[in-house]
Amino acid sequence: MMDFLAESYLWIKAFHVISVLAWMAGLFYLPRLYVYHVEQVKAGSETDVLFQTMERRLLKAIMNPAMISTWVFGILLVGIPGIVDWTAPWSWAKTVAVICMTLFHMWLAARRKDFVAGTNTVSGRGYRMMNELPTLLMLVIVISVIVKY
Repeated sequence: MMDFLAESYLWIKAFHVISVLAWMAGLFYLPRLYVYHVEQVKAGSETDVLFQTMERRLLKAIMNPAMISTWVFGILLVGIPGIVDWTAPWSWAKTVAVICMTLFHMWLAARRKDFVAGTNTVSGRGYRMMNELPTLLMLVIVISVIVKY
């Protein structure tokens, strides 16, 4: 199995990067949809239903599969000997940041359910502030992996 993983390293890495890009696009866009949903849309209106549809499809059709494939390809990469040095701080920083990114994804999914139930309590400003979190986590991840510091 290790030989197969090592021989497939570049393919696994390519699909990991593709998955991360798709996931990050959703993590940047969904909170922005929530900002507009909170600030511009009246609950129960046709536009409310439209926003709920867009949010659901983004989460279910793009973000969830992208997150899962990011994890799968990332775990495969970790399984290749010599790729990750677990004695170095960068590997732990990246791991913690990816876990935080996943928790943020779950938080966004829970907020979508709040919109569906009509119980959203987060303001547009709150969603704007939360929209910065994936950027901060991305900085930690990219610097950790590239600089290996």
